[in-house]
Amino acid sequence: MISSDEMAVVDANAAALGVPRKQLMESSGSAVARAVRRLAEPGGSVALVCGRGNNGGDAFVAARFLPSHDVTVRLLGRPAAISTAIARENFDALEATDATVRTVRDSTAFDLGTPDVVVDAMLGTGATGALREPEASAAAAINDAEATVVSVDVPSGVDADTGDTEGVAVEADHVVTFHDGKPGLSAVDAEVTVAEIGIPAAAERTVERGDLLRLSRVPGAHKGDFGRVLVVGGGPYAGAPALAAQASLRAGADLSSVVAPVSVAGEIQGYSENLIVTPLEGERLGPDHVPEVLSRAERADCVVVGPGLGDASETRAAVRSFLGEFDGTAVVDADALGAVPETETDATLICTPHAGELAAMGCAIDDASERAARIESFAADLGATLLVTGAEDVVSDGERTRYNRSGNAGMTVGGTGDVLAGVTGAMACVLEAHPAASLGAYATGRAGDLAAATNGDGLTATDLLGTVPSALWPEGR
Repeated sequence: MISSDEMAVVDANAAALGVPRKQLMESSGSAVARAVRRLAEPGGSVALVCGRGNNGGDAFVAARFLPSHDVTVRLLGRPAAISTAIARENFDALEATDATVRTVRDSTAFDLGTPDVVVDAMLGTGATGALREPEASAAAAINDAEATVVSVDVPSGVDADTGDTEGVAVEADHVVTFHDGKPGLSAVDAEVTVAEIGIPAAAERTVERGDLLRLSRVPGAHKGDFGRVLVVGGGPYAGAPALAAQASLRAGADLSSVVAPVSVAGEIQGYSENLIVTPLEGERLGPDHVPEVLSRAERADCVVVGPGLGDASETRAAVRSFLGEFDGTAVVDADALGAVPETETDATLICTPHAGELAAMGCAIDDASERAARIESFAADLGATLLVTGAEDVVSDGERTRYNRSGNAGMTVGGTGDVLAGVTGAMACVLEAHPAASLGAYATGRAGDLAAATNGDGLTATDLLGTVPSALWPEGR
């Protein structure tokens, strides 16, 4: 089963991987036509009731694949209102055939005729709520007709995720849905056919441009709606926590705070006036600081712990104590990673090790062919999400495993891991752990690719701070 939102991500990822939506629409329409040919004899009458989006586009294609049938296409609205370029292209192609095409501008005048088969292609999986006009009147007419009804992807008026309806909905006899079943179809009393349309498995397995659809910023949102990140870091180092905190802001977090030993707090503050820095007494994080860190962590949507902390024994004890008492979401990076396998916690953890850090955590991988399987197994043992960086990043929570291929060899420079931790922290403010880690990996790698376009292999971690926004919100996304 796949949700409507996830299906939109997969569609976009398929396009990013070289399988354009137009090609998928051709396959979808062909699948609908096959279903119609099973139900209507050659010469039989077929009425296709089409919306102005891609669901209607699938039906425009289907009509071209029914040359032996008496086909009438009813477009709900003006052709100029067709909302996508590929649906419009297929409408234009349809008009060049012998098919009868009628436009419906007045719902009171909707006349379905007496077809043998009706194809409901008004609204697809992204539509929710009650049908409006002219779709509502068209749905009522379809239900009153003495015809076999085939719905494209999901019956119009039925929520593809829940199966709920508000008011009238098409009562389908058959549903042709694409790529995978939709959860809401279990509530529909119809024969459901899942048609493979050429979406590659990599569209679900690989993190790509389509995953950016998971992010949205609603107009009228308020400060804090997109998350507060707390970075717990610093002591031996000041640059690492500063990078992570700034990266979280560049990735969309509304506020980014740092708690760090007083010995480096002023230096961290000096990197940016956008940061809120709280000093802790002493030169490094220790167990006495944990109550203060926990208090501040309660006000954060995600805590990034590790950048620049160092590996002193008292610091590792403090990290264990913090994770043992914390029950929120935390991105664990750098020297803090070693505390994870030896700590029981109720926190939701995203760990971001490279190969050496993963080995130190207890998962050394000698055979590259076993890498993904070993990471998945180790993630299940930890009860955490692992984002293991490399030439190909692997993201697994023990059940779902995905791969990220953005990024380049120039990103071996120091500090890019701190940027990754900060970006992932921002993602974890608004997404669940696995998609947050997946998108954190993709966006950071993509930011590195954009930086490399200007700086080549001489890029630095600070270069990524300027390219993270373009990686997450590219023009025309």
